[in-house]
Amino acid sequence: MRSLAGSRKPRRRRRVRRIWWGAAALALVAGYLGSLYVTVTSRFEGPHWKVPSTVYAEPVTIYPGMDVSAHHIHDRLLRLGYGPVTAAPRRPGEFRWNDDRLELYLQDFVYPDHAVEGFPVAADLRDRRVVRLIRLPDNAPLTSVDLEPEVIAGLFDESWEGRRLVRLGDVPPVLTDAILAVEDARFYEHWGIDPRSIARAIWTDLKEGEFTQGGSTLTQQLVKNFYLTQERTLYRKITEAIMAVILEARYDKRAILEAYLNEIYLGQRGEMGVYGVGEASRLYFGKDVERLTLPEAALLAGMIRSPRAYNPQINPDRARTARDRVIHRMLALKKIDADEAREALAEPVPTRPKARAAVRAPYFVDVVREQLERLYSRDVLTSEGLRVFTSLDVEAQRNTEEALRAGIAAIERRIPKGDDPLEGGVIVIQPQTGYIRALIGGRDYAETQFNRMTQAHRQPGSLFKPLAYLAALRRDGETGSPRYTPVSVVQDAPLTVVTNGRSWTPQNYDKLYHGPVTLRTALEYSFNAAAVGVAQDIGVERVIATARALGITTPLQAVPSLVLGTSEVIPLELAGAYAAVANFGTKTEPLVIKAVMDQDGRVLSRKEIAVEQVVSPEEAYLITSLLQGVVERGTGRGVRALGFDRPVAGKTGTTSDFRDAWFVGYTPDTLALVWVGFDHNRPLQLTGAQAALPIWTDVMRRVTEGEPPTDFTPPPGIVLRQVDPASGLLSNRQCPDAITEAFLAGTEPTGWCGDHGGPRFLWWLRRVLG
Repeated sequence: MRSLAGSRKPRRRRRVRRIWWGAAALALVAGYLGSLYVTVTSRFEGPHWKVPSTVYAEPVTIYPGMDVSAHHIHDRLLRLGYGPVTAAPRRPGEFRWNDDRLELYLQDFVYPDHAVEGFPVAADLRDRRVVRLIRLPDNAPLTSVDLEPEVIAGLFDESWEGRRLVRLGDVPPVLTDAILAVEDARFYEHWGIDPRSIARAIWTDLKEGEFTQGGSTLTQQLVKNFYLTQERTLYRKITEAIMAVILEARYDKRAILEAYLNEIYLGQRGEMGVYGVGEASRLYFGKDVERLTLPEAALLAGMIRSPRAYNPQINPDRARTARDRVIHRMLALKKIDADEAREALAEPVPTRPKARAAVRAPYFVDVVREQLERLYSRDVLTSEGLRVFTSLDVEAQRNTEEALRAGIAAIERRIPKGDDPLEGGVIVIQPQTGYIRALIGGRDYAETQFNRMTQAHRQPGSLFKPLAYLAALRRDGETGSPRYTPVSVVQDAPLTVVTNGRSWTPQNYDKLYHGPVTLRTALEYSFNAAAVGVAQDIGVERVIATARALGITTPLQAVPSLVLGTSEVIPLELAGAYAAVANFGTKTEPLVIKAVMDQDGRVLSRKEIAVEQVVSPEEAYLITSLLQGVVERGTGRGVRALGFDRPVAGKTGTTSDFRDAWFVGYTPDTLALVWVGFDHNRPLQLTGAQAALPIWTDVMRRVTEGEPPTDFTPPPGIVLRQVDPASGLLSNRQCPDAITEAFLAGTEPTGWCGDHGGPRFLWWLRRVLG
């Protein structure tokens, strides 16, 4: 009995061990399945994708009178992905161009204030200009149309995944039918894995002698792309199958299908990956997904297996083969009838060329990012698909980059080489709105991301003088009259001032003094001694107050040399100050972001143009008039020598020891500021007229090309008189050198020039006798 009892104990122990091992195994399996369940549900019920924010440039408007060549409309169309065709455009994103007519089919786009559903238009051309703009096919006249804005950047963490999220209800049945026909015809019948498809795939692999058939359901594909890596191992395949079953058990088919439609990879657009049918529909067909036709839907479905191999922009023949295979499969499954299949097979494959590389503006985008980060967290910016609309003009940016690059290269041929590279920066602003149209913060963003236009503090040199003269020309708060007029005589003579116990005597660039001159002459030729004398007379504090009113926020030392630009300023603020003068004394905050939308089309924020009248229109106009003289006769006359003949006001600037070279100037519609120098203040040995002015002229010639020239219009409160430039007195018609001078009403001179004010025969006699 003992031996029998003893033999039972080992068996009992083994049974207990088996139970424990079984329980442990079940616990491990349960834990494994539980972890997979948590992984599936937490990701699927949370935010599915990190959708980067997209940054757009300003759209370009086509209108009667526009010079399509000067605005590079052909290049813009190609960058936007429009494709040339020989017949009349029939699909969004197609255009036909000949010498006298441009026909294009606009693409769909949602703007902050309206949505556009693409439609065909035609522009009749004469000498490159639009003479008539009509809507096709009814020939209804149009005042203008917008080409959708170009994408200049994406704000993302690790990779740029372009994705336009769509809801299943917005996806046409023809697209879901096409995808299911070739990817998972039994999608609505299986429970995540399809044994029948797996068996068929294994049989095919055995016949072929290699593993080529996956047998994956659509749900398994989603799991692979959504949760797992792309490695091909048995463990990953088992995990994929289990997670697919969990996904199907937990969620309905519609949610799974919608996630799949937004997840699938369908190609590249430059550095941006194209994910989901929403983004792919815009890339390949220029329209929203709900407007896809049968052949277009079949083309997308055919690309899923190999987006590059079946990309219609790269391999149109292979893309057609894949598309036709989908159409035949849909016919076999009775998703379409024979007539629909025949019509779809007869449709040509869209052969839009691959979009040209977009214009990038990295320094501009950095400013956009900095401003956005004050409003939104980094996680929101890189994951919630914000659409950011900016003021950038891509052609102005491209032209400005080319002009700066060429200008720096030309300067480097004239100066000795050193260890640090020559740097430069340009800002182009629309004075009336403050919109920054172009911004370059350095010669090479890849080398240094430091933005010399928004982050640097540089001495402005003589660029500060117009601010001081504006202070002198403004009406006095007590008397209501200005201390000076443009023809007031000032002394350009040796002047010694004492500050903090130290004496200082300003010198002119030519080391000479020019005696009594008009204020206009002093500014046109940038005489230092005269400028210091005027500032001393009105008080440096008044100069600082005017600078502050115009938007200068950096510390300004109340010293006599301030008027010569010895206090450092931020170039962007300096450009903004000049923009206020150009805009008749109305200050507008420099602006880069116009509006922000979420991915559902709701406007989250809209930046309104903030304006403030900081100087009277007539006082600001006096400075504009004086700066016109700088270009016509003074230190900025190189602008005319280089062939820029539009009405323009401008000022050169050079700092002590030639460390900074500046030029700022504006037409009534556009202002540009150029700076050239070295980061470590090595002397450039060139003046603003020699280094910055040629670059400015090239920039402005390019960005104003094709625009009709406009002149500066005097505001009410300004009177114009003919005066003798030397004396500032009124001149009769006999004065050979008379100029038109602007005055605040009531401050114009009353005396006549003695040299030319007498009888005509006396004037003639003086001319004869010399």
